[in-house]
Amino acid sequence: MSSNAEKYSKQGVRTSYVSTVIGISLVLFMIGLVLGGILGLDNVQRQAKESLQGDLFFKPEMNEADIKQIEQELKTWAQFSEVFYISPERAIEEFSGTDQNADQILSIFEGDNPLPPTVGFKPKAEHATKEGMESIKKALLRAYPDQIDEVNYDKSSVDSVNLGFKQFVFLFLAVAALLIIVAVAMINNTIRLSLYSKRFTIKTMQLVGATPGYIRRPFLAQSIFQGAVSALIGLALLMTLFYALNNTLDSIEISYSLQGFLLLSVSLLVIGIVITLVSTWFALNKYLRMKLDDLY
Repeated sequence: MSSNAEKYSKQGVRTSYVSTVIGISLVLFMIGLVLGGILGLDNVQRQAKESLQGDLFFKPEMNEADIKQIEQELKTWAQFSEVFYISPERAIEEFSGTDQNADQILSIFEGDNPLPPTVGFKPKAEHATKEGMESIKKALLRAYPDQIDEVNYDKSSVDSVNLGFKQFVFLFLAVAALLIIVAVAMINNTIRLSLYSKRFTIKTMQLVGATPGYIRRPFLAQSIFQGAVSALIGLALLMTLFYALNNTLDSIEISYSLQGFLLLSVSLLVIGIVITLVSTWFALNKYLRMKLDDLY
């Protein structure tokens, strides 16, 4: 009879432990979605900024060889993510949209291409701002005053990319903060429920003379282990979701650099351990302060 009771007791402890880990894992998965969204949003913003394009128009006396020489020199500039030569043929194709339209434009000018060769550039994300693009323009005109006639870029596109992402980031962070608060409350509640079933064990240890530090030690060690295991499970669920989205939806590509992946992994691990540790600490203190009659 006693062996059966012991068996069911151990089974109940294991079930409680597993349910606690699963509950924390799901909450950390939610937090991971928020953190992953923030990192992914930063990546999307960087791509959008680095897709902005400017064009260099040269003075009439500049020939193709000289322009290509300037192109090679600009590729060494730290402000640019990409620099490329645009021939007159490519320029008229991009301007007209199709080969047929390009032929029509050429026929109007009796076969002479009216568009000159240019050099296009795409700025690095940190320079893709109103001030950054203006600084690039001044630097180019200062470096090549006798060669460059005009530096052109779409100012409205620069403003819209930066302003649009700022508004979206504020909205996303507000929602993220709310979700994280809810997630932390859920983890705290899960830990409290887990310790509630052990309140008599805690009080018994206290009554036989165990110090608060001695009582806390195994519970805190277990909470650290629970937080680490839950974080790994939450990260695995997160990576599975990202992989499924990348293979299911053609319009969505979720990718992270090694640095971004490590940041996400370490953040989940630290959050999982800290929240479970703090929640366990306060829940233990509550039961250590309670009187025996209040446990029922």
